[in-house]
Parts: sequence; structure tokens; C-alpha cells
Amino acid sequence: MAATSQDNSPDGLNGCHFGNNLISFLLYQYHHQHVTQPLLLKQLQDLGVDISSGRLSQFITDGLDVFHDEKDQLLRTGLSVSQYIHTDDTGARHNGKNGYCTHIGNELFAWFSSTESKSRINFLSCLGQGSSQLYVLNEGALAYMEQQKLPRILLARLEDITVRIETVSALEIWLDQHEIKAKRHRRIISEGALMGGLLAQGIPVNLSIVSDDAGQFNVFDHVFCWIHAERIINRLIPLNDEHVKAVDDVRDQLWRLYRNLKSYKLDPTAIQAENIKFRFQAMCSTKTAYATLNLALKRMGNNRHELLRVLDKPYLPLHNNLSERDIRDYVKKRKISGSTRSEVGRKCRDTLPV
Repeated sequence: MAATSQDNSPDGLNGCHFGNNLISFLLYQYHHQHVTQPLLLKQLQDLGVDISSGRLSQFITDGLDVFHDEKDQLLRTGLSVSQYIHTDDTGARHNGKNGYCTHIGNELFAWFSSTESKSRINFLSCLGQGSSQLYVLNEGALAYMEQQKLPRILLARLEDITVRIETVSALEIWLDQHEIKAKRHRRIISEGALMGGLLAQGIPVNLSIVSDDAGQFNVFDHVFCWIHAERIINRLIPLNDEHVKAVDDVRDQLWRLYRNLKSYKLDPTAIQAENIKFRFQAMCSTKTAYATLNLALKRMGNNRHELLRVLDKPYLPLHNNLSERDIRDYVKKRKISGSTRSEVGRKCRDTLPV
């Protein structure tokens, strides 16, 4: 399966000793089948392929620009044709330090990005990676800042300012120039400017973000996963038979509501929507002998808008299982390989996660 070096490489040899079919096999085995590099090297040598571990490593990480370019276009294209996206994150160590990988996708695409942070600024930055990063002060940005309770006197100052910035460092300089020093104020303005940049690039303000209850994803039209909402109840540890009965009754009500929502999605009616709203409110207002359960129900009631968003948009999913499934292979690879060391390795892990 090896070939001798020639000045003019025959078709299919890709300018090296090894053909494109073999290189495709290596990428498939390593990135899709999760075969570790030592095992893959042993397999190749058993097949009679004369290849070194260094050359194998190059094939796995180098010369993959065509895949990286496709990934760069994937998010922008996916967002342009989607009414909603799923998102989730998981741990992703790099160069000996803890980090995070964010997944964004739906039934049409899956996109991954490894970073050092899992903040809301990081998530908004991830959404903008499909095109040039922009910080813009516009109506959408100001509306976000007002929602986050930025002081009115500061909002008034920003209303008459036009800002279009393309780098984090330039934004930091701009904040310093306008004497905005409070850490919270700088964070809210940065988030708002990122939101304004995404809106300016064409992402609709009514884009639905389906996630768990993680605060970093609470932007645009946020939608909660019902499976994660039920976990609040499922994690409770009843102390007596009365507590057990209360938890079982609430869980039964919750899953009956869930089944009704599934039926509603197939044939939505205004009467059914009002009935579901009433029953949801009644469930969350229930007072039981189990105080911790009451607090969990109160928290669920506070998330009423996010949990019942499907009543206004029946096409929305009721759970975030798609994102968790997509990210599972990433987690599997992390358990096998531990972490990445080089930037090119991390880039390949995000581009070829499955």
C-alpha cells in the first residue's frame, strides 16, 4: 500500500507516498470510529503499510483546510435557514487546562467550538463565528441592555452613540474612553453590543434557542427543555411517605402535560393552549407538605414563558435531546484521548467531532 516518491505524483497520491483512499481511511478511523492513534498505527503496520507515528499524526491533523473552510461556512448557512437551534456545552481540556466545547445545531447541522469560557459573551461570540465578529450599538443592543437593567443614565448616554467595532481589544479601549469602569456595566454593554452585531448580520431577534436552564444561553427567544425541567423534581429525595406521594403526583401531572403538548404540536388549537396554560399554572401553584418540592414548582412556574413557548410556536421541540446526542461523541472522544495539546489538534477536534 506504500509507493515510492516521484517528482510528478500520480493521480490520487496527493503529492506524497500515500493515496487519498488511505488518507480517507485514516481520518474515518480516527475521527469517526474513535480508534486511538497507537491502535491505528498498529493496524496499518499489520496491513503492511510502512508509515511512522509522526506521519500518521500529520495525516490526522494537517492539510485539512477544506474541512475547516466548510465548517466556517456551516454555522452562517445553518442560522440563515433555521427557525430554532439547540445548544449545550461540555468540558473540553486543552493544553493541560480546563475548557469548554459549545454545540450549536438542529436537524440540519451540527457545529462545535472549544473555548476557555462558557459565559454568555462566549456563547454570543460563538453565534457570530459564522461571519466577522461585530460589536454594534443599535436598537436591539439597547433593548437587551435595558432588559439586563443597565442604569438608565448610562443607557441614555449610549442612545445617541453610533458604534461598530470588530475586535474585543477595540471594544475595551472604547469602554475606557467613555469611562465605563464598573465590571457589571462593561459586561452588559459587551453582551448587548454582541447581540446588536448578530442582529445587524441578519440573525432574527425571534430566533429560538432551545437549551437547558443554563443562564449563558438565555438570549434571543429562549426555550427550556422539559426533560431538564423534570430533573429538578427527579433529584428530590423524599423524607417520608407523604413526600413520596407528593412527588409522584407532581411528576404524573407534569408528564400528562408533556403528552398534551406533544398532541398540541400535531394539531394546535386555542382552546387546548388555554387548557394547558391553566393546568401548568395550577401544578406550579400546588402547595404540598414537602417544602423543597414547593420551591421546585415555584421555580418551574417562574420559567413558564420558556417552557410553554411551544404554544406560540408549535414547530419547536420540547426537549434538548438532539444537542445532547450530538455532543455525546465529543464526550466519548474526550474520555478516550483526554485532551488536545496543539491549536491545530483542537481545531480538528471541533471540525471533525464525529
